[in-house]
Amino acid sequence: MLAIEISRPGGPDVLVAADRPKPVPSRGEVLVKVAAAGVNRPDVMQRMGQYPPPPGASDIPGLEIAGEVEQVGDDVRDWKAGDRVCALVAGGGYAEFCSVPAPQCLPVPRGADFTHAAAIPETFFTVWTNVFERGRLKAGESILVHGGSSGIGTTAIQLARALGSRVFATAGSAEKCAACVRLGAEKAINYRDADFVAAVKDATGGRGVDVVLDMVGGDYLPRNMDALAVDGRLVQIAVLGGVKAPLNLLTMMQRRLTLTGSTLRTRPVAEKGAIAAALRQHVWPLLEAGAVAPVIHATFPLRAAADAHRMMDSGEHIGKLVLVVS
Repeated sequence: MLAIEISRPGGPDVLVAADRPKPVPSRGEVLVKVAAAGVNRPDVMQRMGQYPPPPGASDIPGLEIAGEVEQVGDDVRDWKAGDRVCALVAGGGYAEFCSVPAPQCLPVPRGADFTHAAAIPETFFTVWTNVFERGRLKAGESILVHGGSSGIGTTAIQLARALGSRVFATAGSAEKCAACVRLGAEKAINYRDADFVAAVKDATGGRGVDVVLDMVGGDYLPRNMDALAVDGRLVQIAVLGGVKAPLNLLTMMQRRLTLTGSTLRTRPVAEKGAIAAALRQHVWPLLEAGAVAPVIHATFPLRAAADAHRMMDSGEHIGKLVLVVS
């Protein structure tokens, strides 16, 4: 099969087409004929040698796919050949075929094509487990979404708004801020020329927000804490700005703040399967009703994965980039 390999750590040009053996599904897995695969920031980190795949996972990049089930392994009861699925994977998505643990598969939402379905799993799994499970965001509460124009950000804005929360977002340009507002943010703050803490406090009458979803880390930590209301929750899902930051424990204690976070790729299949089940129950009806949808900025042929990564590196996109397998 055609697959995209990382020939060595480096820039987009290290992504090269290669001929790889077609995977064979193990017990509890399904083999998917990939029609489309999402491109995500962790793929870039893996390409640069900063995010190796977990033990046992494919070295081929790609964390989300959509396509048709080609074959099922032993003990698979929920899926059969010909089923249209999208899936979260720990690696192997940039290829014509990919083996997936059956619990991590979901049906392609009614009305969605494979390209849109491939843009769902990584961001929707991440947002659901972090914002609504760890962050415990409820209807009537408020959330600040950093990186609101990213794949994660566009998903978080839509889901939080659809489930009854006030949403604020940060982004790095007027165009990106406008996109956040169109998706449901009450206010979008250009972090390049405004103080997001002051803007959030002003919009909430000095109270602050109940949840902050952050991908930056580093010196954003004390500012995120300042933006939180009493009993607020900071959820950390990436550390693009650094892994270390000063923490004022007294502030945390006095205002009863919760600081939490998670990574997704290395979690066991059973845990990812539980997230998939929650998405099918709570989010799939929203997708099928058109209340939320993945935002796709551009598509690229699988062989042009390097071009997709160049666009990802540029930071100019809004929403998701998707590779299409011809």
